[in-house]
Amino acid sequence: MIDLFNMLAAYLHDVFIIKFDGWVVLGFVAQAFFTMRFVVQWIASERARKSVIPVAFWFFSIGGGVLLLIYALYRRDPVFIAGQALGLVVYVRNLYFIVVNGRQASAKD
Repeated sequence: MIDLFNMLAAYLHDVFIIKFDGWVVLGFVAQAFFTMRFVVQWIASERARKSVIPVAFWFFSIGGGVLLLIYALYRRDPVFIAGQALGLVVYVRNLYFIVVNGRQASAKD
């Protein structure tokens, strides 16, 4: 059991202390953007008493998606790169619909 604890401690030290750099900070900032989009959506839905997706949700999605794509490119992770790139297409497309249809039409949904 002590060996398991020591292995876990060594792993956590390696991940959170030794490998901590500016790229990890960027990854955490990007993840914070994604967290904020859900917080914004939750607050808007609670206020409206129905499911609502505010425009800010898409801006946080694009911000988080761009930062995570940069992070994924740096880390050279093909799965992460593909996932973030595809997500950005969806986020930008939704923002396009909001601009074209106007904010009033998107608020009714």
